[in-house]
Amino acid sequence: MRINTILMASLLTLGIASCKGGDADDSTVPSSRLEECAYAGSETAFTLWSPDAEAVQLKLYKSADPETPAFRILNMDRSECGLWKTIISEDLKGKFYTFQVKIAGQWLEETEGIAAKAVGINGRRGAIIDWADTDPEGWNEDKSPVIPRSEAIVYELHHRDFSAHESAGSSYPGKFLALTQEGTKSPDGLSTGIDHLKEMGVTYVQLLPSTDFAALDETKDGAYNWGYEPLNYNAVEGTYSTDPYDPVVRIKEFKQLVQSLHKAGMRVILDVVYNHTTNASDTGFERTMPGYFYRLQEDGTFCNASGCGNETASERPMFRKYMIESLEWWMREYHIDGFRFDLMAIHDIETMNLIGEKLRSIDPDVLLYGEGWAAGTPAYPADSLAFKALTYKLNGIGAFSDNIRDALRGPLDCSNAGFMDGVKGKKADLEFGIAGGVEHPQISVPAWCSSPLQHISYISCHDDHCLHDRLNEATKATDAQKIRMIKLGQTAVYTSQGIPFIFNGEEMFRDKMGVKNSYNQPDEINAIDWHLKKTHKDLVDYYAALAQIRKAHPGFCLGTAEAVRAHLEFLDTGSEQVCAFRIRNLEGIDSAKSLVVLLNGSKKVVKLDVPQGNYVILARDGEADAEGLGAFSGQMVSAAPVSATILAEK
Repeated sequence: MRINTILMASLLTLGIASCKGGDADDSTVPSSRLEECAYAGSETAFTLWSPDAEAVQLKLYKSADPETPAFRILNMDRSECGLWKTIISEDLKGKFYTFQVKIAGQWLEETEGIAAKAVGINGRRGAIIDWADTDPEGWNEDKSPVIPRSEAIVYELHHRDFSAHESAGSSYPGKFLALTQEGTKSPDGLSTGIDHLKEMGVTYVQLLPSTDFAALDETKDGAYNWGYEPLNYNAVEGTYSTDPYDPVVRIKEFKQLVQSLHKAGMRVILDVVYNHTTNASDTGFERTMPGYFYRLQEDGTFCNASGCGNETASERPMFRKYMIESLEWWMREYHIDGFRFDLMAIHDIETMNLIGEKLRSIDPDVLLYGEGWAAGTPAYPADSLAFKALTYKLNGIGAFSDNIRDALRGPLDCSNAGFMDGVKGKKADLEFGIAGGVEHPQISVPAWCSSPLQHISYISCHDDHCLHDRLNEATKATDAQKIRMIKLGQTAVYTSQGIPFIFNGEEMFRDKMGVKNSYNQPDEINAIDWHLKKTHKDLVDYYAALAQIRKAHPGFCLGTAEAVRAHLEFLDTGSEQVCAFRIRNLEGIDSAKSLVVLLNGSKKVVKLDVPQGNYVILARDGEADAEGLGAFSGQMVSAAPVSATILAEK
């Protein structure tokens, strides 16, 4: 039997933890790791943090069924640092538990706690498990692939979107295990699932929320939600498990997913939602320490910069500690390689930098980024929050770039389709995005990145219209013209100095029937129809070729602001509808002496002077090939309407 060293440490130090002092508004915070349920075979230690509690009870259950009564109720003992503890000297494996806290003479509702790592059905009772049972075969040998940051390409997917449609050919539609299957095919005989990701040259897979959320009833298969209603941050969601009733199964299957992606050469990013919870009164936060973990109005109501009913208080010492330990848990136990922070601007900069420091001590290559905005005005000083404009203050943590996004595809209101459709006034933000958001002598847009690797370059993600539907709203172009626009836009994304990010299915011209916010819509709206891979194979192949071109030419990811300023120059095109740039003096950096990219958003053929040289054509007029489409020698390059040209100088 494997005994997790952290869990054993909790048993050995029970009752002798030291404290970090809080201020007048914050109760003391324990320096030891918060481990609410530490199973060690013949003993299980339970710990709850509730400084305001007058009494705490531990309730044990034989089932996670809410109708099943407790078979034992124990009073927990008050300890230092606001902790309540008890040890049960018997083997409780397979049982479930809750805590109940008494504050100001009132017993609050039962809770699984704030840090439950294993839960029963619908996450309302904690589960007592032996963690050795959760490891798939070979888990101890699982290693994250080493991926040069210049080869980072992020692919965002939702479990049901990616595999629920019958055309996906999966034996586990909509489940974690769908990403463990090799050899799946569409009815047209084309690769789906993990094999498709390999074909696309993807190196990072970003999973939409996979931690336990409250939006769905796990007893009902086939229900859909994006998962942005967090319940238990440290536990795995049961909806995507083949057996949500068994706490071990969901954990093991998620580990199998991670293991399979690692074996396929991809790293795994988890979308995390620490900025708000599901209905606050339903959470362990409010049922153990009411009012502490959230920002409150003067009248005691919840602040709501998340737009979801509450916003958490990352600046509070215990929640800061909680976030750091939670993220560390996902890295150590589940081998997660990076995190995408939902509404990151609700979190304070100090906490984010502490997170970065801690997680890089585990894996120096951990990839961290988030949304540099909030849904409302957070109840905390704006100059101390992780807003996009302050990304330069975040040490190695990036942000999504709405600069390049809106420049390429147009604004959120769909009033136009941006540079891809020849709209003027977009070039400055496009060039800003090409440079990776750093200061550059030819760019007028204020920099918000200190490193181009903080700049997440993208056109679409799960939020808002998918790219197909957006173009339907924003332009009257034909589908063939829209596909030319997408190729043009993605060429800009893949040749930018930031990190390219694409949304699952956009490479197949997927649609969502015009639904803008499909967070709770059925598979008929969200599931990817893999027949589209054949219908739009030309577009799929173009995406794959762009990935190979980027990997073959590190000049497209110079890595530092200094290198970008030294090597990247924008060429004078004389047109707001045409953007061109050259990455020069690449000896010792790239196999090419220089790289030239011409992005023509206009509806006419354009010609551009480039330095005299012998070039390989990597992309031209809707075609792309890392091995080359032909040779070019001379100074005058022409580009077809709404197309991209990439040249590599020999």
